Amino acid sequence: MHEQFKEIDPKELKLPDTVFVRDIESRVFQSVVIKCLAHIEGVALLEGNLIDHLLGREGTERIKGVHVEQDQKNHSVSVKIEINVAHGLSIPEKAEEIQTKVSEEITRLTGLHVACVHVVFKSLIPEHPIETEEACIEEVKEEESEYSSADL
Repeated sequence: MHEQFKEIDPKELKLPDTVFVRDIESRVFQSVVIKCLAHIEGVALLEGNLIDHLLGREGTERIKGVHVEQDQKNHSVSVKIEINVAHGLSIPEKAEEIQTKVSEEITRLTGLHVACVHVVFKSLIPEHPIETEEACIEEVKEEESEYSSADL
């Protein structure tokens, strides 16, 4: 029985190289992008909608506007960021600032190559905050009371 094993080439018994696999969830990339955007003045992510609020989606599940695609073969990642920008800022300069910071931070933290950072500007953030509906109703009521008392 031992004679059978003597005929086997030792190379056939050699074990294959160990392969290490590292998976990074999209939520991690989303969190990195949010931290980068927090340090950039004049930009804001899209807000969650009414359905998100009603369903009680919290934290990273509610992140809207950050889409991530990973390419396992090339060890790279592509990021698409949809944001609002403040009125009066240079969009090309903001885009370059966002792309640079996001790319550097993702590479530093994950070791992955950032193939693409696609920034989509969805809307302008107004210079003056838009008044809420309740404030407008209060203002109209005050004006109506002023006119009605002045007419008497």
